[in-house]
Amino acid sequence: MKFITPTTMKPHAVLIPYPAQGHINPLLKLAKLLHFHGFFITFVNTEFNHNRLIRSRGRESVNGLDDFQFKAIPDGLPPSEKDSTQDIPQLCESLTKNGLAPFLDLVKSLNDDSSGCPKVSCLVSDWHMSFTLDASEQLDIPEVCFFTASACGLMGYCHFAELVTRGFCPLNDESQLTNGFLDTKIDWVPGMKNIRLRDFPSFIRTTDPNDVMVDYNILQTKNTPRAKAVIINTFDELETQVLEALRQKFDHVYSIGPLHLLERVVENARVKAIASSLWKEDDACIAWLNHRARASVLYVNFGSITILSKEQLLEFAWGLANSNHYFLWVIRPDLVSGELAILPLEFFKEVEGRAMMVGWCSQEHVLAHSSVGGFLTHCGWNSTIESISEGVPMICWPFFSEQQTNCRYLCTYWEIGLEIEGEVKREKVAELVNDLMDGEKGKEMKKKALEWKDKAQLAAKLGSSSHYNLEFLIDEILLRK
Repeated sequence: MKFITPTTMKPHAVLIPYPAQGHINPLLKLAKLLHFHGFFITFVNTEFNHNRLIRSRGRESVNGLDDFQFKAIPDGLPPSEKDSTQDIPQLCESLTKNGLAPFLDLVKSLNDDSSGCPKVSCLVSDWHMSFTLDASEQLDIPEVCFFTASACGLMGYCHFAELVTRGFCPLNDESQLTNGFLDTKIDWVPGMKNIRLRDFPSFIRTTDPNDVMVDYNILQTKNTPRAKAVIINTFDELETQVLEALRQKFDHVYSIGPLHLLERVVENARVKAIASSLWKEDDACIAWLNHRARASVLYVNFGSITILSKEQLLEFAWGLANSNHYFLWVIRPDLVSGELAILPLEFFKEVEGRAMMVGWCSQEHVLAHSSVGGFLTHCGWNSTIESISEGVPMICWPFFSEQQTNCRYLCTYWEIGLEIEGEVKREKVAELVNDLMDGEKGKEMKKKALEWKDKAQLAAKLGSSSHYNLEFLIDEILLRK
């Protein structure tokens, strides 16, 4: 399906991600796919992230094309020049109060544009940006909600209100974080057998009855049925039971992942070159990987939001060093809370010749590299689905949000993850690295990971489930008058 029409006659999709790296990435991939299918695209970042893109990739990164443009709206927070993710609770609170008006004004201005921009025909909003549904209803423009993480993560959020009603949240006091209360089995969530309280998105671990993140996610769930459909960056075989349960809860739920595999059909080189990284990528790591043996390197990346303490940084560092394995470690400038991520000289001497540290990189390219044999990860969904798609097993250290849910599925249901439980200790890190890279458990996980890789690759092929769902979404939802 391809449209060959003048720009002014193209269907016009406005896409808006939640303003964090892990949300921008999949929304931009979907934007490229919609453009490939003939849509005029307006991609809406916050001004804060718009400026970060310019600083990391240059002004040309937001210039766009004649039919693929970037716009920005304020997030309501004070101006900042920081190159790091904003405070999540503050951002959520501000967007709820201040997001609608500028977004509504933007969509109206696009409809009033006389410079060749077609009228807006549909909205694709991040699930966490449900204030846009008010704009959709006021302007009578159909909207689809995109949940950028896992289906099991979404199901977890969908039961926050019930956890509150049944008295599991908020916690009575902080002792319940460590006294075994979080190991309570929750047996009433459809599609999620043997799930524990600790496996729900981590925001429920609060003693505050007015916790911003609990209330915010309950609000998003409440608003979800107002959308024409819910789309998720997963594939049917990976999360069969949860997806079936979600389809009982919401009228239209479509799995359209792994998106980065579907994106490979995009032919326009200029569109392919449009990137979303808020940090400058260091491509030298690929050349370094080229000189390593097959499956010999552990890739380490804790994503765009995770914050380590100085002590945790050192425990991870010496655990990696003591494993005696090659490793590539992404250390963001803001990885350590309140200070620069500085490692001691003794560490660099110990790992000389078998380690590389970079500030940021193209993760898709790294995980697809033949020398990468394992991934130490925070279990963010982009990292998880990209690793699954390349058959790379994982060591899991979830930080927050639905990363805990993803970790549970990786280690228990999909059998391709080993969790670092409790406090980070160098001995445990080294042990798990060796188990993954050399041990019998690692061999079993690698075999299982390759099976999941085959299933992920199949789901994205022409005529298979995710490809079919994307086509149906376009024809029956986004283009339906």
